[in-house]
Amino acid sequence: MAVQPEGTPCWADAMFVDMEGAKSFYGDVLGWTFGESTSEFGNYTQAYADGRAAAAVVPPMPGAEGASAWCLYFASPDAAATAEKVRESGGEVLMEPMRVGDFGTMALARDPGGAVFGIWQAGSHEGFETEMGAPGGYCWGQVFTRRPEQVDAFYPAVFPYTVRKFDDESMDFAMFDVAGQTVLGRMAMGEDFPPEVPSYLNVYFAVPDCDAAAAKATERGGTLQYGPMDSPFGRFAAISDPQGASFAVIDVTTTVGAMPATSPVP
Repeated sequence: MAVQPEGTPCWADAMFVDMEGAKSFYGDVLGWTFGESTSEFGNYTQAYADGRAAAAVVPPMPGAEGASAWCLYFASPDAAATAEKVRESGGEVLMEPMRVGDFGTMALARDPGGAVFGIWQAGSHEGFETEMGAPGGYCWGQVFTRRPEQVDAFYPAVFPYTVRKFDDESMDFAMFDVAGQTVLGRMAMGEDFPPEVPSYLNVYFAVPDCDAAAAKATERGGTLQYGPMDSPFGRFAAISDPQGASFAVIDVTTTVGAMPATSPVP
Protein backbone atom coordinates (compact mmCIF):
# COMPACT_ATOMS: atom_id res chain seq x y z
CA MET A 1 0.00 0.00 0.00
CA ALA A 2 1.35 3.45 -0.90
CA VAL A 3 2.09 6.15 1.65
CA GLN A 4 -1.23 7.44 2.93
CA PRO A 5 -2.37 11.09 2.87
CA GLU A 6 -1.37 13.13 5.91
CA GLY A 7 -3.59 12.39 8.91
CA THR A 8 -4.69 8.97 7.65
CA PRO A 9 -4.31 6.09 10.14
CA CYS A 10 -1.42 4.07 8.75
CA TRP A 11 -0.21 1.64 11.43
CA ALA A 12 -1.01 0.10 14.82
CA ASP A 13 1.10 -1.66 17.42
CA ALA A 14 0.97 -2.67 21.07
CA MET A 15 3.41 -3.58 23.84
CA PHE A 16 2.92 -6.88 25.68
CA VAL A 17 4.89 -8.36 28.57
CA ASP A 18 3.70 -11.82 27.50
CA MET A 19 4.53 -11.75 23.80
CA GLU A 20 3.77 -15.42 23.18
CA GLY A 21 0.43 -15.05 24.94
CA ALA A 22 -0.42 -12.03 22.80
CA LYS A 23 0.50 -13.82 19.59
CA SER A 24 -1.57 -16.85 20.57
CA PHE A 25 -4.60 -14.71 21.52
CA TYR A 26 -4.64 -12.52 18.41
CA GLY A 27 -3.79 -15.48 16.20
CA ASP A 28 -6.97 -17.16 17.42
CA VAL A 29 -9.22 -14.08 17.45
CA LEU A 30 -8.06 -12.28 14.29
CA GLY A 31 -6.37 -15.07 12.37
CA TRP A 32 -2.97 -13.37 12.48
CA THR A 33 0.34 -15.04 11.77
CA PHE A 34 3.61 -13.49 12.92
CA GLY A 35 6.99 -12.77 11.40
CA GLU A 36 10.39 -13.10 13.02
CA SER A 37 11.26 -10.76 15.89
CA THR A 38 13.66 -7.97 15.03
CA SER A 39 16.18 -7.88 17.89
CA GLU A 40 17.78 -4.72 16.49
CA PHE A 41 14.49 -2.92 17.16
CA GLY A 42 13.53 -4.39 20.54
CA ASN A 43 12.04 -7.65 19.23
CA TYR A 44 9.41 -5.78 17.25
CA THR A 45 7.25 -8.45 15.59
CA GLN A 46 4.91 -7.85 12.66
CA ALA A 47 1.50 -9.51 12.45
CA TYR A 48 0.05 -10.59 9.12
CA ALA A 49 -3.49 -11.14 7.89
CA ASP A 50 -3.58 -13.34 4.81
CA GLY A 51 0.12 -12.64 4.31
CA ARG A 52 -0.20 -8.85 4.50
CA ALA A 53 1.20 -6.66 7.29
CA ALA A 54 -1.67 -5.81 9.64
CA ALA A 55 -0.07 -4.56 12.88
CA ALA A 56 2.79 -5.35 15.25
CA VAL A 57 3.48 -6.45 18.81
CA VAL A 58 6.56 -5.67 20.87
CA PRO A 59 7.77 -6.30 24.44
CA PRO A 60 8.01 -3.20 26.66
CA MET A 61 11.31 -1.45 27.10
CA PRO A 62 12.99 -2.04 30.50
CA GLY A 63 11.31 0.13 33.09
CA ALA A 64 8.25 0.72 30.92
CA GLU A 65 6.24 -2.34 31.92
CA GLY A 66 2.84 -0.70 32.23
CA ALA A 67 -0.62 -1.66 31.07
CA SER A 68 -0.78 -2.97 27.51
CA ALA A 69 -2.52 -0.71 25.00
CA TRP A 70 -2.93 -0.42 21.26
CA CYS A 71 -1.47 2.68 19.61
CA LEU A 72 -2.77 4.02 16.30
CA TYR A 73 -0.34 6.00 14.13
CA PHE A 74 -1.26 8.81 11.74
CA ALA A 75 0.67 9.45 8.54
CA SER A 76 2.85 12.54 8.43
CA PRO A 77 5.22 13.86 5.75
CA ASP A 78 7.30 15.49 8.51
CA ALA A 79 7.07 13.99 12.02
CA ALA A 80 8.98 16.89 13.61
CA ALA A 81 6.61 19.46 12.11
CA THR A 82 3.57 17.44 13.22
CA ALA A 83 4.97 17.13 16.75
CA GLU A 84 5.37 20.91 16.85
CA LYS A 85 1.73 21.33 15.79
CA VAL A 86 0.73 18.99 18.63
CA ARG A 87 2.45 21.27 21.14
CA GLU A 88 1.08 24.46 19.58
CA SER A 89 -2.48 23.07 19.61
CA GLY A 90 -2.68 22.09 23.27
CA GLY A 91 -1.46 18.50 23.06
CA GLU A 92 1.62 16.88 24.55
CA VAL A 93 4.54 15.18 22.81
CA LEU A 94 5.32 12.05 24.83
CA MET A 95 8.20 10.86 22.66
CA GLU A 96 10.11 13.17 20.36
CA PRO A 97 10.47 12.09 16.72
CA MET A 98 12.87 9.17 16.50
CA ARG A 99 14.24 7.56 13.38
CA VAL A 100 13.70 3.79 13.21
CA GLY A 101 16.40 2.60 10.84
CA ASP A 102 15.28 2.89 7.24
CA PHE A 103 11.67 2.09 8.19
CA GLY A 104 10.68 5.66 9.03
CA THR A 105 10.37 8.17 11.86
CA MET A 106 7.96 7.85 14.78
CA ALA A 107 6.69 10.03 17.60
CA LEU A 108 4.09 9.60 20.33
CA ALA A 109 1.64 12.27 21.46
CA ARG A 110 -1.38 12.88 23.67
CA ASP A 111 -4.41 14.95 22.70
CA PRO A 112 -5.94 17.52 25.12
CA GLY A 113 -8.46 14.93 26.31
CA GLY A 114 -5.77 12.43 27.25
CA ALA A 115 -5.91 9.95 24.34
CA VAL A 116 -2.50 8.76 23.14
CA PHE A 117 -1.66 8.36 19.44
CA GLY A 118 1.36 7.91 17.22
CA ILE A 119 2.86 9.87 14.33
CA TRP A 120 4.56 7.98 11.48
CA GLN A 121 6.71 9.47 8.74
CA ALA A 122 7.14 6.59 6.35
CA GLY A 123 10.43 5.37 5.01
CA SER A 124 10.65 1.83 3.67
CA HIS A 125 7.74 0.85 5.96
CA GLU A 126 4.69 2.57 4.52
CA GLY A 127 2.14 1.09 6.94
CA PHE A 128 -0.79 -1.26 6.63
CA GLU A 129 -0.67 -3.66 3.71
CA THR A 130 -4.16 -4.99 4.42
CA GLU A 131 -7.11 -3.52 2.55
CA MET A 132 -9.65 -1.58 4.59
CA GLY A 133 -12.27 -4.01 5.90
CA ALA A 134 -10.32 -7.14 4.93
CA PRO A 135 -10.52 -9.85 7.65
CA GLY A 136 -7.81 -9.34 10.27
CA GLY A 137 -6.90 -5.89 8.98
CA TYR A 138 -7.29 -2.44 10.47
CA CYS A 139 -10.72 -0.98 9.79
CA TRP A 140 -11.45 2.06 11.96
CA GLY A 141 -10.15 4.31 14.73
CA GLN A 142 -12.26 6.18 17.25
CA VAL A 143 -11.34 8.66 19.96
CA PHE A 144 -13.37 8.33 23.15
CA THR A 145 -13.07 11.59 25.10
CA ARG A 146 -14.58 13.63 27.91
CA ARG A 147 -13.42 16.86 26.24
CA PRO A 148 -15.07 16.76 22.80
CA GLU A 149 -14.85 20.48 22.04
CA GLN A 150 -11.12 20.62 22.74
CA VAL A 151 -10.50 17.43 20.79
CA ASP A 152 -12.60 18.61 17.84
CA ALA A 153 -10.40 21.72 17.62
CA PHE A 154 -7.12 19.88 18.22
CA TYR A 155 -7.05 17.24 15.49
CA PRO A 156 -7.87 19.58 12.57
CA ALA A 157 -5.13 21.92 13.85
CA VAL A 158 -2.59 19.09 13.70
CA PHE A 159 -3.77 17.26 10.57
CA PRO A 160 -5.60 18.51 7.43
CA TYR A 161 -8.99 17.33 8.67
CA THR A 162 -12.45 18.66 7.99
CA VAL A 163 -15.03 17.82 10.65
CA ARG A 164 -18.63 16.64 10.45
CA LYS A 165 -20.97 15.93 13.35
CA PHE A 166 -24.08 13.78 13.63
CA ASP A 167 -27.25 15.82 13.41
CA ASP A 168 -28.80 13.55 16.06
CA GLU A 169 -28.43 15.55 19.28
CA SER A 170 -28.83 12.43 21.41
CA MET A 171 -25.32 11.33 20.40
CA ASP A 172 -22.25 13.60 20.45
CA PHE A 173 -20.28 12.03 17.61
CA ALA A 174 -17.90 13.64 15.11
CA MET A 175 -16.06 12.37 12.06
CA PHE A 176 -12.78 13.63 10.63
CA ASP A 177 -12.25 13.55 6.85
CA VAL A 178 -9.12 13.75 4.71
CA ALA A 179 -9.37 14.31 0.96
CA GLY A 180 -13.05 13.34 1.03
CA GLN A 181 -12.49 10.14 3.01
CA THR A 182 -13.62 9.66 6.61
CA VAL A 183 -10.57 8.45 8.56
CA LEU A 184 -11.39 8.89 12.27
CA GLY A 185 -14.34 9.07 14.64
CA ARG A 186 -14.79 10.90 17.94
CA MET A 187 -17.30 9.85 20.59
CA ALA A 188 -18.03 11.91 23.70
CA MET A 189 -17.86 9.76 26.84
CA GLY A 190 -21.08 10.01 28.80
CA GLU A 191 -22.32 8.65 32.11
CA ASP A 192 -22.25 5.09 30.76
CA PHE A 193 -18.44 5.25 30.98
CA PRO A 194 -17.15 4.75 34.55
CA PRO A 195 -15.30 7.88 35.76
CA GLU A 196 -12.07 5.93 36.20
CA VAL A 197 -11.94 5.06 32.49
CA PRO A 198 -9.56 7.54 30.80
CA SER A 199 -9.89 8.92 27.29
CA TYR A 200 -8.49 6.57 24.69
CA LEU A 201 -8.22 5.90 20.97
CA ASN A 202 -9.81 2.56 20.13
CA VAL A 203 -8.59 0.48 17.20
CA TYR A 204 -11.09 -1.62 15.23
CA PHE A 205 -10.02 -4.74 13.32
CA ALA A 206 -12.25 -6.33 10.68
CA VAL A 207 -13.54 -9.88 11.13
CA PRO A 208 -15.86 -12.02 8.99
CA ASP A 209 -18.09 -12.86 11.99
CA CYS A 210 -18.27 -10.47 14.95
CA ASP A 211 -20.07 -12.90 17.25
CA ALA A 212 -17.60 -15.69 16.57
CA ALA A 213 -14.62 -13.38 17.16
CA ALA A 214 -16.10 -12.06 20.43
CA ALA A 215 -16.81 -15.61 21.60
CA LYS A 216 -13.27 -16.70 20.77
CA ALA A 217 -11.83 -13.68 22.61
CA THR A 218 -13.72 -14.48 25.82
CA GLU A 219 -12.87 -18.16 25.47
CA ARG A 220 -9.19 -17.16 25.33
CA GLY A 221 -9.39 -15.01 28.47
CA GLY A 222 -10.44 -11.65 27.03
CA THR A 223 -13.26 -9.51 28.45
CA LEU A 224 -16.25 -8.40 26.41
CA GLN A 225 -16.79 -4.72 27.26
CA TYR A 226 -19.91 -4.24 25.10
CA GLY A 227 -21.61 -5.80 22.13
CA PRO A 228 -21.87 -7.51 19.80
CA MET A 229 -24.02 -4.67 18.57
CA ASP A 230 -25.54 -3.80 15.20
CA SER A 231 -24.97 -0.42 13.56
CA PRO A 232 -25.12 1.20 10.11
CA PHE A 233 -21.31 0.79 9.98
CA GLY A 234 -21.28 -2.93 10.82
CA ARG A 235 -21.76 -5.36 13.68
CA PHE A 236 -19.10 -4.71 16.30
CA ALA A 237 -17.90 -5.59 19.80
CA ALA A 238 -15.44 -3.91 22.18
CA ILE A 239 -12.99 -6.24 23.92
CA SER A 240 -10.11 -6.14 26.39
CA ASP A 241 -7.47 -8.79 25.77
CA PRO A 242 -6.03 -10.89 28.64
CA GLN A 243 -3.25 -8.33 29.18
CA GLY A 244 -5.65 -5.38 29.34
CA ALA A 245 -5.30 -3.88 25.85
CA SER A 246 -8.61 -2.60 24.48
CA PHE A 247 -9.62 -3.09 20.86
CA ALA A 248 -12.74 -3.74 18.84
CA VAL A 249 -13.81 -6.19 16.15
CA ILE A 250 -16.26 -5.28 13.39
CA ASP A 251 -17.98 -7.15 10.58
CA VAL A 252 -18.53 -4.44 7.97
CA THR A 253 -20.62 -6.75 5.79
CA THR A 254 -23.43 -6.88 8.38
CA THR A 255 -25.04 -3.45 8.64
CA VAL A 256 -28.34 -2.42 10.21
CA GLY A 257 -30.08 0.94 9.83
CA ALA A 258 -29.47 4.04 7.73
CA MET A 259 -26.30 6.12 7.97
CA PRO A 260 -26.94 9.10 10.28
CA ALA A 261 -27.15 12.54 8.70
CA THR A 262 -24.18 14.81 9.35
CA SER A 263 -23.38 18.49 9.09
CA PRO A 264 -19.98 20.13 8.58
CA VAL A 265 -18.43 21.92 11.54
CA PRO A 266 -17.15 25.40 10.62
